[in-house]
Amino acid sequence: MPSSNLSLILTLLPLITIITTTTTTTTTATAATSTTPLYFKEAPKFYNSPNCPSTHDTCSNNVVHVAMTLDAAYLRGSMAAILSVLQHSSCPENIRFHFVASASAHTDNIQLIISTTFPYLQFNVYRFDDSAVLGLISTSIRTALDCPLNYARNYLADLLPTCVKKVVYLDSDLVLVDDIAKLAATPFEDEEGVRVLAAPEYCNANFTSYFTPTFWSNPSLSMTFSDRNACYFNTGVMVIDLIRWREGRYTTKIIEWMELQKRMRIYELGSLPPFLLEFAGKIAPVDHRWNQHGLGGDNFDGLCRDLHPGPVSLLHWSGKGKPWVRLDENRACPLDALWAPYDLLQTSNVLES
Repeated sequence: MPSSNLSLILTLLPLITIITTTTTTTTTATAATSTTPLYFKEAPKFYNSPNCPSTHDTCSNNVVHVAMTLDAAYLRGSMAAILSVLQHSSCPENIRFHFVASASAHTDNIQLIISTTFPYLQFNVYRFDDSAVLGLISTSIRTALDCPLNYARNYLADLLPTCVKKVVYLDSDLVLVDDIAKLAATPFEDEEGVRVLAAPEYCNANFTSYFTPTFWSNPSLSMTFSDRNACYFNTGVMVIDLIRWREGRYTTKIIEWMELQKRMRIYELGSLPPFLLEFAGKIAPVDHRWNQHGLGGDNFDGLCRDLHPGPVSLLHWSGKGKPWVRLDENRACPLDALWAPYDLLQTSNVLES
């Protein structure tokens, strides 16, 4: 690991130390998985700083709305992500979380787990009907990418209250080390006009590799990007203007790309390509610090990766390797040490005591 990134890790670690290990009483919440139940410690309460604006209700313009999906396989990551958002926010009491869970899941149990782990959290849980996308999903290069809940981000404008004008969407395999209000304040206007979506772009990535030869050899399809400078962006961190999304009927447009994919295979990588087809080259820019992605390695081996050059506000373990899995298996990557302080999992020796 380059010494510059090692120095960054040593700098960040003191900033992300949490106080749950020093509490005298412990409340736990449990989540059943396919193997063993997970027990979570109660997170501390976080308070607004004195200069935070007041929020009267969910529809207030002073509220920061955050959307995430919840499922058993990634619940441990979700808990860490929520904690990181709250811990680094200057106005944590102004944050409203919107959790989307599969309709086939036990949403009452999910609500209990969240409310027990975060007793002061303001949140709603929305049931997502898997059948809405089951017939549209094409197999991809990694089975985990084929989960119907991965496509719930397509439907946020339909699931969330209509008074919610803007939402920050976050994957479950990330942690923030900066104030989410800064990300939420991203302007949607640039020199090209007003955008629907904001995210970091990565124009050095091989954009053509996200689509099949069938796509590029079809003249009508390959012209999709002819009038824009299309670059890859990661859909795990996005700021979405829900008003313009609804006005532009973008859920329908994404579904149409998925329907085309079922007729002729034009991409390989799960829920990402329809977003690229609709938005690549047409998004508001966000600094790369807000998505230091790829820390989970590639989609096949999940090998260790280093940080991208530059400052860090959000660390994202996209890819096959997840920090909680690697830590449990004693094969952690160096950067997994930055995720570990946010882990609210209650260890077995504490439970036994």
